[in-house]
Amino acid sequence: MKRSEKAEIAYRILNRIYKKVPIPLNHKNKFELVVAVLLSAQCTDERVNQVTPLLFKKANTAKKMIMVSKNTIYKIIRPCGLAPQKSKAIFELSRILVKKFNGQVPESFEELEKLPGVGHKTASVVMSQGFGHPAFPVDTHIHRLAQRWGLTNGKNVVQTEKDLKLLFPKKAWNKLHLQIIFYGREYCQARYCYGLECEICKSCNPKRIKPIKTKKP
Repeated sequence: MKRSEKAEIAYRILNRIYKKVPIPLNHKNKFELVVAVLLSAQCTDERVNQVTPLLFKKANTAKKMIMVSKNTIYKIIRPCGLAPQKSKAIFELSRILVKKFNGQVPESFEELEKLPGVGHKTASVVMSQGFGHPAFPVDTHIHRLAQRWGLTNGKNVVQTEKDLKLLFPKKAWNKLHLQIIFYGREYCQARYCYGLECEICKSCNPKRIKPIKTKKP
């Protein structure tokens, strides 16, 4: 079966199961989204959503955040893990946003990726969910599932993103990356399925009999 055929199968099943998909990270403006996505690195969305209300009550804009001490930020976000790095990044990116962009989040991959703590994946989420531009953020769930479904060789997340963008229509990217994330959490978890159990894995690879080992990002 060709990759394009597998992509069509996955696309059809995902659209049947997830007609609507919620945005996983709670936020009320683009600055809050940047901070929430930054905090989600190696942390669950559920935990981030428990922590951000406390942080955003203190400061929900870049201009307000630079008035909060790094130590205060650190204490609030500590449950999210990597608090020393993340608190420093939040403070520094807030300072840069105020200095260079009058406190606004730039609508540009290039400018976003220059911010402390903001890599390509975070920038992709902000451009997609914050500004509505087509983007395909690839996290660990998507990287794993794309390999299990036979849509990429899984060499790295950069390659996985390129492969997925070629296989799926651009207009579908923003919704699709969320559909895959939710499907991965619900039906094709890291320690379950292994390319053999869920509907999409079985439909895309009907002759597979051995568990598939996926490459980590």
